[in-house]
Amino acid sequence: MLEPPVNPGLLILVLAVLVAVAFGLHRRRVDGRFAHPSVEEVAQQPSRDLSAWSSVTASLPSVALGEQATLVQFSSAFCAPCRTTRVVLADVAERYDGVAHIEIDAEEHLALVRALDIRRTPTTLILGADGHELTRAAGAPRREQVLAALPPSSREIS
Repeated sequence: MLEPPVNPGLLILVLAVLVAVAFGLHRRRVDGRFAHPSVEEVAQQPSRDLSAWSSVTASLPSVALGEQATLVQFSSAFCAPCRTTRVVLADVAERYDGVAHIEIDAEEHLALVRALDIRRTPTTLILGADGHELTRAAGAPRREQVLAALPPSSREIS
């Protein structure tokens, strides 16, 4: 008995759906998480003469560094998750002593985006009191993720 041939279009469709689902699950798992590099990863990164804050102030001289931490958000005009991120980060900065929030339009500051290796919006950098990058998250972080990534000294409610 002969079996009917497999429709190649159906096979391609099933494969495309499986790839899309796998990618969606991966993005859901990693979106908004702050990366905490290991000691080995930090040692392998090329050292920079300038801190992240020096790069930011070179582009935006009027901004101020937070006493404990600074939440630097890179956004773009048509980015829906950027609006959610803005609300979360502004709320954290308002409630916690010494924490500042700065939002930067990525499209207007392309040189800064390149210098800090920002690959998508929203991206949030958490800078320490000295202006050096402590961690970053690509995607919209949840409030709990932001609080967990802040230095312990900045978690005091105002």
